[in-house]
Formats: sequence, structure tokens, C-alpha cells
Amino acid sequence: MNIEDVLLGLADRILDIDEASMASLQEKYLKKVAEFSASRDWERAIIVYFMISSVRVKNKIFNDRIKSNGPKDPVKPSKSLFKVIK
Repeated sequence: MNIEDVLLGLADRILDIDEASMASLQEKYLKKVAEFSASRDWERAIIVYFMISSVRVKNKIFNDRIKSNGPKDPVKPSKSLFKVIK
């Protein structure tokens, strides 16, 4: 199994999780990310935080497209969908 297969498998598993369940954990992981430590736990926390964020962004784009029945080309938002975390 190559890296791409592993990542696609992770994506499939993440897509099977309810967004509301993940969203309830987002604040918890944001706090862990903000409290930097040179540890595997911190690294895992930042990966989890961004996985949750990516699902929420994906759902927002999906819902906006469904609602507007817009064009099928890639999203070109006028403002960034991402927020800088310090």
C-alpha cells in the first residue's frame, strides 16, 4: 500500500464521521494547538484540528454550491476560507 492509498483511506474514514461530532471537539484541539510543546501529542492535536477544519470547509463549499446551483469549476472565493492561528 502506498502513501496515496493510505491518505485516501483516511479521507474515506473521516468523511464517514458526523461533522457535528467533530465540530464539538474543534475548540478542545484549538486550545491544545495553542499550547505548544515539542511532543507527539501536540503534533497529533494540530493534525486533528486541521482535519476537523477541512471537513467543515468542505461542507461549507458543498452546501454553498448546492444552494446556488453554481458552476462546476473550482471555488474562487473573494476572501480566504482559512484563518491564521498564532
